[in-house]
Amino acid sequence: MKIAIFLFLIILINTSLSQYLPTWESLDKRELPKWYDESKIGIFIHWGVFSVPAFRSEWFWWYWQGSKEPDVVNYMEKNYPPNFQYTNFASMFTAEFFDPNYWADLFQASGAKHIVLTSKHHEGYCLWPSKTSFNWNSGEVGSKRDLVGELAKSIRNRTNLKFGLYHSLFEWFNPIHLNDARNNYTTQDFVRMKSMPELYELVENYSPEIIWSDGDSGPDYYWNSTQFLAWLYNESKVKDTVVTNDRWGNNGVACKHGGFYTCDDRYNPGKLVNHKWENCFTIDKNSWGYRRNAKLQDFMTIEEILATLVETISCGGNVLINVGPTKEGIIAPIYEERLRQMGKWLSVNGIGIYGSKPWLHQNDTTNPNVWYTSKNESVFGFLLKWSGESVKISAFNESKFDDIKLLGYDNKIEWTIVNDQVVIETSKIKLYGDLKWAWVFEFQNITD
Repeated sequence: MKIAIFLFLIILINTSLSQYLPTWESLDKRELPKWYDESKIGIFIHWGVFSVPAFRSEWFWWYWQGSKEPDVVNYMEKNYPPNFQYTNFASMFTAEFFDPNYWADLFQASGAKHIVLTSKHHEGYCLWPSKTSFNWNSGEVGSKRDLVGELAKSIRNRTNLKFGLYHSLFEWFNPIHLNDARNNYTTQDFVRMKSMPELYELVENYSPEIIWSDGDSGPDYYWNSTQFLAWLYNESKVKDTVVTNDRWGNNGVACKHGGFYTCDDRYNPGKLVNHKWENCFTIDKNSWGYRRNAKLQDFMTIEEILATLVETISCGGNVLINVGPTKEGIIAPIYEERLRQMGKWLSVNGIGIYGSKPWLHQNDTTNPNVWYTSKNESVFGFLLKWSGESVKISAFNESKFDDIKLLGYDNKIEWTIVNDQVVIETSKIKLYGDLKWAWVFEFQNITD
């Protein structure tokens, strides 16, 4: 009996020691699950009531009635009656063409390994039948559908992608949150009644493996951020696989605490960052949400997307590439084309992306159009511009390799070493097939 009690106490002590405490000191010791670093590429989806006016950006409501931007105010005055309210847009958020299976197949074809859907943006409208958001959720007004649940099911049934959710902690015009702010966040009515119950509900109902927090208008102790994360890491259904970002309070948390760092939108430092980080960026250069008046020139080209992807991954980051669907649930053809182009490129060159690590050099010392990753015994050099002339690179003056291969190209590559520079005779290469953008040279059997 004494032995049994002793063993029980040992197990109890070991269990308690493995628990994460609700402090950043403890939470920051949690190792990031390997799948996130290895996946490299995710798709961000900004979808909500803001997709109905689809003008200016997903911050439409704030620009109209918060900062009162003249172009947005004039747009509403010209196109809607004087008594029109933003909440009236919700019934028009119909999603009648939303086909979650098609979305899932498209994201799989893009080569991405995870997705992040905006479950709730700063407007407060929930894309699931939330118990804490009466008559301001997709189950009650608009599509009358559980949009989060439908997409989660399709992603898991049809793909090998991880399913993640974005959630805004605050809401622009929620009177309870505004009252907490007026009280200098000494009251937590909004956190207790709305924000935290939503997060627990999302985890319990949909088991997201990414929690992408945003809208941290208020300090972390106001949001009870560390308490939630301790529960997430210790007790939730996804405690062993879930990853989180760094937007859990506006008191110096971002880029300092959390699972992976986002720091700012479109964060791309251009140099190696030792802590795992993410560059979230938009294909539409001006908006995260869908814009009806966007022009072709407003969208990133596939060359620009691949350049951003390569630069980010070379420096130890992941990319989260944003698309903005329409109110009907359509991912516009321009987005679809870009995603499918990226997928074709990755089908040839993904070996240098997925599961890769930063090399000794991120960018070539003399050729700014060449970036590097490493994997196993190979280094991959990504050439972003093909001039037709010989390519000279200098990063290998301290490293040796056996041979060079151009991914997707069947013939042998001619190369020499001249004055410590590797000279690749690209002028003799006749490109064909899918060798259209960001050409990848594999330097095999590297020894440093």
